Amino acid sequence: MQDTTLSRWFAPVMAFCLSFVMITTLAPTLGIQIERQFDFWLLWLGTMILLALPIGYLEIALAKRSKVTALQALSNLTREADASPKWRVVGWLAVVLVPFFAGSILFSAYDILVQQQFGVSNQIIFAGLAVIALGLSFIPRQFLIALTTLGVIASLVLANVFGTQLQAWHWTGIEFKEWGNATVLALVASGLGLGLYWQNSLATVRQQEAATSVVLPIWLAQLLAVVAFGFFSLQVEIPAFAWLFAALVSAALLIQLAKEQLVQRQLAPAIQWAIIVAAIAVWAAPQLSSIFNLLLIVWGLIVCLIYAIFAGWIMKISHLRKSMGFSNELFYNLWRIAVRLVLPLSIVIAIVAVIGQWI
Repeated sequence: MQDTTLSRWFAPVMAFCLSFVMITTLAPTLGIQIERQFDFWLLWLGTMILLALPIGYLEIALAKRSKVTALQALSNLTREADASPKWRVVGWLAVVLVPFFAGSILFSAYDILVQQQFGVSNQIIFAGLAVIALGLSFIPRQFLIALTTLGVIASLVLANVFGTQLQAWHWTGIEFKEWGNATVLALVASGLGLGLYWQNSLATVRQQEAATSVVLPIWLAQLLAVVAFGFFSLQVEIPAFAWLFAALVSAALLIQLAKEQLVQRQLAPAIQWAIIVAAIAVWAAPQLSSIFNLLLIVWGLIVCLIYAIFAGWIMKISHLRKSMGFSNELFYNLWRIAVRLVLPLSIVIAIVAVIGQWI
C-alpha cells in the first residue's frame, strides 16, 4: 500500500520538475524568458485548459486502455481500432524525441559551462555532460526524480536569494506568434504526447476507475512549474549551476524512460543505445542548435497532433469513454470535441506560428 501511494506521487512530482527544466530549456528559443507579459501568460493559461488538459486525459486514457507503455501499446491500439499499422509511427516519433529532448537539455547545460571559459574544447564539454547523463540513467528512477526535485528547488531558491533582476510585469498587445509560443509551453515543454506520464502512471491507472484522479495532479503540477518559471532566471551564476545539476539529472531521467520503452519493445541492446546516443550526439554541433530546437518544437507538436487525430477520429468511441471514467456524459462529449476539433486546429495554427517566427 505504501509503495502504491508513493508511486502515485511520482508522476506529478516528475511533471513539475521536467516541465520546469523543459520550459527553461526552450524559453530562450521562444524568446519568452524576458517577456513577462500578462497577456501572454493569460493566453498560456487558456492553452493549458483548452489543449493541455484534454491531451493529458488522452494520454492517461490510453494508458488505462493499453496497460503498457506507449511504444508497445500502439500495436494493440491500432489492432483494436482496425486502423492501419502506419499510425504506430507516432510511438516511434515520441520515443526518439525523448532522448533528442535530453540532448537539447544537455546543450543548455553546455551553454552555461562554455561561458565559464575553462579552456577545454566545446565538444569535449558536451561529450562529458552526455557521458555523465548516460551514466546517471542507470540510477533507480525514484532517486533520479528526487535528485531532479532537489536541483529544481535549489535553483528556484537561489535565484531569489541572490536577487535575480527580472523585467517588470506589463501588458502588451497579443501577437500571432504568441499563440504558437503558448501552445509549445502547454504541450511540448510539458512533455505531453511523449508518453512520459503514461509510462509513470501505469501502476496507478490499473487501480483507478476514473482518469481524473491521475490527470489533475499532473496538470496542476505543470501549471505550478510555469508559474515558478515566471519568477526564475539563469542570469545569476549560482542558480544557473543549480539548474545545471537539475538539467543533468533530468536528461538522465529522459534517457532512462526512452530506454525502458525500447527494452519493452524488445529491441536489441545495440539498437537501443544507437538510437539514444545518436539522438543526443547531434547536439554536439553548436552551429546547428537553432535548427534542432525548431525541429524539436515542431516534432513535439506533430506528435501531439497525430495522437489527437488517432484518439479523436480513428479509435472506437466506446474504448476511450470507458477508460475516461467520467461521471457525466457531458464531460466526455466536451473532451471529445476538444480532441477532435480544438486540438488539431490549434496545433496546426501553432506550427504555422512557430515556423513563421523562423522565416
